[in-house]
Amino acid sequence: MDALAIPVESQVATFAKASVQAPIISPANPRTLFFNDNIVVGWPRGGFIEAASVDPQLGVIFYILDQRNSSTPRFVRGTGCPSCHQSSEATLSIPGLLLRSQAALADGRTMRRLGSEVVDHRLPFSKRWGGWYVTGRSVGVASLGNVMLSDPFGVDDVSPQTISLATLEGTFDPQAYLSPYSDVAALMVLDHQVHMTNLLARASWETRAAEGHADAAALIESVAREVVDYMLFVDEAPLTGRVEGSSGFADRFSAQGPADTRGRSLRQLELTQRLLRYPCSYMIYSDAFDGLPAVAREAIYRRLYAVLSGQDQAPRYARQTPADRRGIMEILRETKTGLPEYFR
Repeated sequence: MDALAIPVESQVATFAKASVQAPIISPANPRTLFFNDNIVVGWPRGGFIEAASVDPQLGVIFYILDQRNSSTPRFVRGTGCPSCHQSSEATLSIPGLLLRSQAALADGRTMRRLGSEVVDHRLPFSKRWGGWYVTGRSVGVASLGNVMLSDPFGVDDVSPQTISLATLEGTFDPQAYLSPYSDVAALMVLDHQVHMTNLLARASWETRAAEGHADAAALIESVAREVVDYMLFVDEAPLTGRVEGSSGFADRFSAQGPADTRGRSLRQLELTQRLLRYPCSYMIYSDAFDGLPAVAREAIYRRLYAVLSGQDQAPRYARQTPADRRGIMEILRETKTGLPEYFR
C-alpha cells in the first residue's frame, strides 16, 4: 500500500454510517475523508482507518488499518466492505465508491424515511450533502449541507439552505482533526470523481468479460458512450450562483495541472455555472484511465473525438460550446500522453 503515501488533496467530514468496529459517528465525532485521484481514506476519531485504492485492472479495492497499538501495523483487505460498496444503483453492480445524501438529525442519525440520494455531479445541489458538514459560501445555491433536523417524527420535508460556514469551529471540536474545513469545492470535485472512478472500473471489467463474445464491439461502444457523456459533464446539474470554498482547495487543485503552454488545465475550477472551466474530466490523466484495456481506451478516445470535433451534432451535446470543445482539444493535444494521432 505504498500509494497511501501520496499527499492527500482535501479533507471532508460527514456523519456517515458507522461500522460495528468503529465508534459512534455523530456531529460531534464525524468521519473524515481524504482523497486524491487514486485513493480515498476514511477515519473516524477513535476508530480504524479505511482505504479504497483504485487498481487499474481490478478496480476499487478496500483495506482496513486497525488503530490498536501494534509493533507491525498493516493494512488488510476489507472483505466485508462490498456489502455496502456494491449495488446496481450506486456502484454499477461492481465494488466501488459510494456517496449518499440523507437528511440527518442533530445527533447524527440519518432520516431514511425522507429519502436517500446517490451523489454525483448530475444531482441538483438542492439534494446534495444531507448529513455532511460543508464549509465555504454559496450565493443563490442551496443544498442540504449543515442542515440538521430536531424532530425525527414531525418533519415531512427538508429545506435546502445556502452555505455560510467558514470553518468547522463551533460545530464540534476540530482540534483532533487535520483540518477545520469540509470545503464545498472539494466536495464538488469528489462528487464528480466517485462516479467517474466507478465508470472506469466497470469499463475495464466489462471489456475483459466481453473478450471473445460476438457482441463485444457493441458492448464496448455502449460503455464508451456512457463514460464519455459523464466525462464531458453532459448531464451536469447547472449552478445557479457562485460557490466559494474557504480552505484554498480550489486554487491548489487548479494549480496541479498538467497545463498547456497557455496555462490552461482540465483541473481549473469554474464554480459559477459549472464545476470545471473546461468541462472534461481530469480523470483522463489517472492510472484508472491509462490502465484500461487497449480496446476500451481506444473506444473512449474515438467517442471523445466524435463529440469534441463536432462530428456528433446530437442535441444533448449542445451544452458543449465550440469554444469549450476547441479548448479541451487544445489542452489534450499538449498534455495527454498517448493521445491518438487523429486528435492532432
